[in-house]
Amino acid sequence: MTRPLAAVILAAGKGTRMKSDLHKVLHPIAGRPLLGHVLAGVEALAPANKVVVVGSGREQVEPVVAAAGGVVVVQEPQHGTAHAVQQAEGALAGFDGDVLILYADVPFVSTGTMRRMVERLAAPDAPAAVVLGFRPADAKHYGRILAEPDGAILKMVEYKDASEAERAIDLCNSGLMAVRSADLWLLLGRVGNDNAAGEYYLPDIVMIAAADGRRSAVIEADPAEVEGVNSRAELAGAEAAWQERRRREMMDAGVSLIAPETVWFAHDTEIGRDTLIEPNVFFGPGVTIGEHVTVKAFSHIEGATIAAGAQIGPYARLRPGAEIGEDARIGNFVEVKKARLGQGAKANHLAYLGDAEIGVGANIGAGTITCNYDGFLKYRTMIGEGAFIGSNSALVAPVTIGAGAIVGAGSVITRDVSADAIALARGEQIEKPSRAKRFRETMAARKKKGG
Repeated sequence: MTRPLAAVILAAGKGTRMKSDLHKVLHPIAGRPLLGHVLAGVEALAPANKVVVVGSGREQVEPVVAAAGGVVVVQEPQHGTAHAVQQAEGALAGFDGDVLILYADVPFVSTGTMRRMVERLAAPDAPAAVVLGFRPADAKHYGRILAEPDGAILKMVEYKDASEAERAIDLCNSGLMAVRSADLWLLLGRVGNDNAAGEYYLPDIVMIAAADGRRSAVIEADPAEVEGVNSRAELAGAEAAWQERRRREMMDAGVSLIAPETVWFAHDTEIGRDTLIEPNVFFGPGVTIGEHVTVKAFSHIEGATIAAGAQIGPYARLRPGAEIGEDARIGNFVEVKKARLGQGAKANHLAYLGDAEIGVGANIGAGTITCNYDGFLKYRTMIGEGAFIGSNSALVAPVTIGAGAIVGAGSVITRDVSADAIALARGEQIEKPSRAKRFRETMAARKKKGG
């Protein structure tokens, strides 16, 4: 593509079927908002401008759009899709190129399909507009497209305004379009609202151009790409469909999933070949896993990096900032947050490791806690190479345990421990012979008297 590209993404629907305080287009699939999927898809085409048209909820949507380098404009009142696109004209003042019109609640249209639309617009027959069509199993209330075998559009009609014969056509309008900016604003200015809903429909520009003797074209996409999300049930269905596709892609790439239907990925999960994922594992955003890793059942992982050969779980929780080194082990009921474990380091069970640096080959005993928070600030714990931390130890940060040091079980460590030292920090154990029997007799007598 040599012409500049702009994307206009429509997000002005009220989303009433979601019954949510959160804007409809911010509901997530695979850890990314619906709108985020669309913005990511179009970003691969390097658009010069991205404009998102909203109705209400601008304050919710704007941070997401700004982070993607786009701008938000408001459609108020809302008089249909043509009127919505018109609201982007000011934001695209001076832009001369192709405009791709997308919908924020249609999250799965691929970059390849977007590219095909723009390429078709640049074809030698120079269509006035390119419309993305699809053939669903159930055409429902979608607008219909009557087209020649070569894709030239003869007529487009909204379902509400279609005849019975037109409703029998199975080629449907997704609503997505590509139009040259030089044509778009002029055509939109001629759209009327003489229809059953009294709205200004974007597809009408096709028939307006036809009246001028200019043909438009339709290209087709897989129905799965243009499935819209309007309710919680549809959101769940879209999530399930996305997960099914991603599981298949992972297995095709050499990742073993024992029970694929129980593993949930985020949009950016990366896993190396010959890694084994046991059942009931959930990945949040920001996870990268190397090769030959084992993630055991019932683990929750987000924002973490796991190097080759490591073993995680079962029942492990890795939070953002966790970095697990090669051949390291995180066992059952271990939580790791903003902590790095060196090669071969082990925390096999029942530990919390937060804001910590754990050296190569260190061993963290059961029940160990890095006490990283004093109610106001966070502090780091440094554990040296080959150190051994005995079970049920509390390391009160900031504190450093030297290389090769040993911390005795049950210790509360508040000062640094030098390399190769043994540190013990326990209360003195006192034994009083025969006192247990006397205690039981005293308490039994008290209980008999009623306290």
